[in-house]
Amino acid sequence: MLQYDQRKMKGENLETTANGGNKMYYSSGNYEAFARPKKPAGVDRKSAYLVGTGLAALTAACYLVRDGQMKGEHIHLFEKGSIPGGACDGCQYPGIGYVMRGGREMDDHFEVMWDLFRSIPSLETEGASVLDEYYWLNKADPNYSLCRATENRGQNAHTDGKFGLSDQGCMELIKLFFTPDEQLYDKRITDVFDAEVFSSNFWLYWRTMFAFENWHSALEMKLYLKRYIHHVGGLPDLRALRFTRYNQYESMILPMIRYLEGYGVRFHYNTKVTNIEFELTGGKKQARTICLLVDDEAERVDLTENDLVFITNGGCVESTSIGSQDQPAVFNPTLRPGNGWDLWKKIAAQDEAFGRPEKFCSDPEQTNWMSATVTTLDERIVPYIQNICQRDPFSGRTVTGGIVTARDSGWLLSWTFNRQPQFRDQPKGQLVGWIYGLFSNTPGDYIKKPMRDCTGKEICMEWLYHLGVPENQIEDLAEHSANTVPVMMPYITAFFMPRAAGDRPAVVPEGAVNFAFIGQFAETKRDTIFTTEYSMRTGMEAVYTLLDIDRGVPEVWGSTYDVRDLLNAAVQLRDGKPLSDLKMNWIKKFALGKAVEKVQDTDLGRLLLEYKII
Repeated sequence: MLQYDQRKMKGENLETTANGGNKMYYSSGNYEAFARPKKPAGVDRKSAYLVGTGLAALTAACYLVRDGQMKGEHIHLFEKGSIPGGACDGCQYPGIGYVMRGGREMDDHFEVMWDLFRSIPSLETEGASVLDEYYWLNKADPNYSLCRATENRGQNAHTDGKFGLSDQGCMELIKLFFTPDEQLYDKRITDVFDAEVFSSNFWLYWRTMFAFENWHSALEMKLYLKRYIHHVGGLPDLRALRFTRYNQYESMILPMIRYLEGYGVRFHYNTKVTNIEFELTGGKKQARTICLLVDDEAERVDLTENDLVFITNGGCVESTSIGSQDQPAVFNPTLRPGNGWDLWKKIAAQDEAFGRPEKFCSDPEQTNWMSATVTTLDERIVPYIQNICQRDPFSGRTVTGGIVTARDSGWLLSWTFNRQPQFRDQPKGQLVGWIYGLFSNTPGDYIKKPMRDCTGKEICMEWLYHLGVPENQIEDLAEHSANTVPVMMPYITAFFMPRAAGDRPAVVPEGAVNFAFIGQFAETKRDTIFTTEYSMRTGMEAVYTLLDIDRGVPEVWGSTYDVRDLLNAAVQLRDGKPLSDLKMNWIKKFALGKAVEKVQDTDLGRLLLEYKII
């Protein structure tokens, strides 16, 4: 009881489930950041079963080992494919080429991510952790872009770090920031913004960096604004971002796999979880049976209260198809048995607390986009890349510094080359980069058909056109100087669909005794989806709740409550102009002037001056 009261006095947020009083709470500061929790009571009698091997499941497994101190041989991960990693992939397919379905943008305040990666050994540097490796790299080579957008076939669009928002556009953003969540349930971004925002550089930066479409959730838009308010000034040149040394599979997933294997954790590949059956009585919810297909043979795992189940429900890369240099990636959003959506639907049918998957996976025309991995095979394309990024792509350092968007592209094409090589075994003299288009069903500007109908070569031709390659050289370069592999992802932004409370299940639903939901379609407070941090946070919260671990989960970075960040963002959104210059009627202007007079000789006045509010 004393421990509970001390935490409450410190202002920490306690989460209490109805399964006997387990408490998961948030903490901040150094006091608990590096503490080692005591071994949870009864953990040696417990086992864990994790659905999937994506970032959330791997994180949960790592916390089961590190802080839960569960025996590795008691931990089982079920993977329906033959390769772990989920959406954080990166590999060379024989006869096809290098493939990265996406890239990960990280920041300094992914608190759970860094909490875990300080304990995961580097695969390259003896005695170093993944966090050490990442920190040293980004300190020595800070990220920023020298050209954020192009137009007219490779010419700098000269957005010049400006947001280009009108006063009305700024007010629309500020209004959204302060709108209560419940007023945004099931609303679209088009319900809260108009042309004052949509025609600005701000929206170009925002939608291409985060993959938001105009019809996506206004609630998610608001949550992103609040979560990253401290980074608003870094949006125009992407200096807010941090990147791994290699693709995310090699830089993040493989170290976690090796760590878990070192503790004897068991990976079961080609094993589909087709259903989980629950017993629901008197407010108590218990997972009773896991139904499996192991190499197409049906099996069942019966569960007790000591068998913990971690469920990755849904999936942004389900129904993905991969094309090739000469074949398109087929758009086929069919929800096949044994995938994340099919599983979630079966689970959700058993209890309303388990969410509403149909809100997210019922309209793939509004949740899809395409990417393509391009590998240069000789030096002929390199000068066009270098002309735009203004850096040597072979230096081993930052190249584009994040995505470059062709703002006049019919596909809204963006592309990036991160530090090279992107793969450890990448041949010398080759570059591997990533292209994506938000509009897969509109005609291109050079290839006059939708991106979804294009081969890798045709996507490369469209990209080369927007790089400024002479038209009489485009086809030859796309065919002989590059290998391009397209990927269609029908549900890649399913989590951005308009939603309301209850559409995503809580990480540990009320009454749950031995299971949790993890990943992008589980609900946790304040953090934002489509980030590595969100997946990892749900994994940590699930383990800490079910094992009642005596240590705080690092809270989401509190910049939304920091007046300095709020003031700075308000001025940055106006491209450095003070808020006192806002257009307003004379009554409001007079009232503001009087207020400024009152505070100008106080510490508050000094703060307003320091952050250029007045």
